[in-house]
Amino acid sequence: MKLLIKQRVFSWTDSYDVYDEEENVKYFVKAELLALGHQLHVYDAGHREIGKISQHLFSLLPAFDIEVNGVSKGSIQKKFTFLHPQYEVDYNGWRVEGDFLGWDYEVLQGCSAVMHISKEVLHWGDTYVLDFVNPADELLGLMLVIAIDAANCNEQS
Repeated sequence: MKLLIKQRVFSWTDSYDVYDEEENVKYFVKAELLALGHQLHVYDAGHREIGKISQHLFSLLPAFDIEVNGVSKGSIQKKFTFLHPQYEVDYNGWRVEGDFLGWDYEVLQGCSAVMHISKEVLHWGDTYVLDFVNPADELLGLMLVIAIDAANCNEQS
């Protein structure tokens, strides 16, 4: 099962549309800029908020808490490295490995793959493909990918 995340190009804040394999809008993401950081809100196709990603206010490196349906699910923090980005992930028992700069990485639980994330080239705006092993991991996987993107964007800005 796959999801496609497309960044809205002409938007004042980080906004994304998320499509299923048949190119139906399944979720959308909208950023809220706050005085001391930002939050990303994830909505389903019916415009109901189903998740929130909140930046830690007083953290040296980008760090975010992930909430799904009002319940804290974990956090992600960028590690200090010189060459390749790495993350400390405390989220659903998952770990993340791969090339974060090239947006080609795996999410694993133990020795088993949960999903593969890749960036598609030749698109207007950033476009990512999430390929899930188990469709039940879809929402949690989507939230993790959005948090990683926020950590990358936060450090670049």
